[in-house]
Amino acid sequence: MKSALVIWLCSLVAKLPLRVLHCLGAVLGKLTYKLSRAYAKRMRENLGNALKGYSDAEFRKVLHAGIAEAGRGAIELIWIWCRPLGEVKASVRECHGWEHVENARSNGKGIVFLTPHLGCFDVSAIYAATFMPMIVLYRPPRLAWLDPLMRRGRERGQLRLARTDVSGVRLLYKALKRGEAIGLLPDQVPGNGEGEWVDFFGRPAYTMTLIGRLVQSSGAAVLLASVERLEKGAGYILRIIPLRLVDGAPISRQVNAALEELVLSNPAQYLWSYNRYKTPPGVRPAINQEKKSQ
Repeated sequence: MKSALVIWLCSLVAKLPLRVLHCLGAVLGKLTYKLSRAYAKRMRENLGNALKGYSDAEFRKVLHAGIAEAGRGAIELIWIWCRPLGEVKASVRECHGWEHVENARSNGKGIVFLTPHLGCFDVSAIYAATFMPMIVLYRPPRLAWLDPLMRRGRERGQLRLARTDVSGVRLLYKALKRGEAIGLLPDQVPGNGEGEWVDFFGRPAYTMTLIGRLVQSSGAAVLLASVERLEKGAGYILRIIPLRLVDGAPISRQVNAALEELVLSNPAQYLWSYNRYKTPPGVRPAINQEKKSQ
């Protein structure tokens, strides 16, 4: 009952133009920043850690923009999930680097899309799945009544979701063996036993090892996909670049290094409020890991 009501309400909100929702989102972002001390502190710390070479004025400019962008990113999901698929696809005004997708497909390779919490990351998978079958790994929300809305909004066209459990990982392996595409959030904190401590902007971050296992077992192409949110609700720009992996170097470290470069290309639209440096339940804190290796 609650899920049906939420879907109905979101469908009404989604009728508003994207530019209006982005204006409302900017207000939402500012209110959240002012009302939640924990949220504001995490955002300042994460951003400050990444922008160590910036002046105070430059930092404040990015922080101010990032506060508004975080709100836009939250509220635009209603539009992305509830508007017709063709309209969502058309909101991607430009796509750069699609030739890397075509090259991988022409060579019969599966594709691992790595889409960090940058810009409107949800729209990248929805767009790609209008051209090919795709499975995206997702973690069900803590609020169970939100799950139907999330699945309804994402599982459209040729896009399917795989839960973050053993059965979901099996679906990813099978898709790559068939030469299909999968999608992962490479900066999402994994559960106990599913990651390792790797530096991200100079701080240990528990980083998923699944990417390395998938690539090594399948030989799939690895593509970084990022989506820039345009001003005034004008839509999005999707950029796809290949991740050139170096043999012998830990894949998780290479991924984090590539993500750092990608994030710094558009720092205001990265989700700095995400608790990237948390220690998952059951995982030894990074300091213990460092002492053990010494």
